[in-house]
Amino acid sequence: MQNLTFLCIAIFFGLCYTLIMSENIKSIKKIADNRAARHEYFILESHEAGIELYGTEVKSIRAGNVNLKEAWVEIKDGEAFVVAMHVSAYEKGNIFNRDPLRRRRLLLHKREINKLFAEVKQGGLTLIPLSLYLKGSRVKVQVGLCKGKKLYDKRESIAKRDAERRTRREMGKNLG
Repeated sequence: MQNLTFLCIAIFFGLCYTLIMSENIKSIKKIADNRAARHEYFILESHEAGIELYGTEVKSIRAGNVNLKEAWVEIKDGEAFVVAMHVSAYEKGNIFNRDPLRRRRLLLHKREINKLFAEVKQGGLTLIPLSLYLKGSRVKVQVGLCKGKKLYDKRESIAKRDAERRTRREMGKNLG
């Protein structure tokens, strides 16, 4: 009888813990999206990475003053860096502002970096930052392992998107 009581108490506390922890799930707020990369490349895989930033850069990113359009990821000496990601200077940052186009280090595990480096070197692929978002209070970057599209691939994807848009429009007319 005593074991049953302890079991019931353990289950109760376990349920309470899961309820509390489910409320603390980190919210995700998208800040910037690299739509040009989705047009120019086939995205084979994506990885989430942290990014090393300074205080005024974080404030500027939270305000949405960031551009990923021309950015790419470079792996050098076992570290990954985002190159040409433009983070505008924080207007109230005075002397603490950094260079808007400086290289920013990505925070990835060593084995992830080695795997990505091997795939880039072997397969002729490219690492492109796809999106920038807040996960809780942390700034995260979604990095995609991409293969370049040819002109006919781009035309094909545009035609497919237009066909889907037309069918949605026709379905809307039929319903209304």
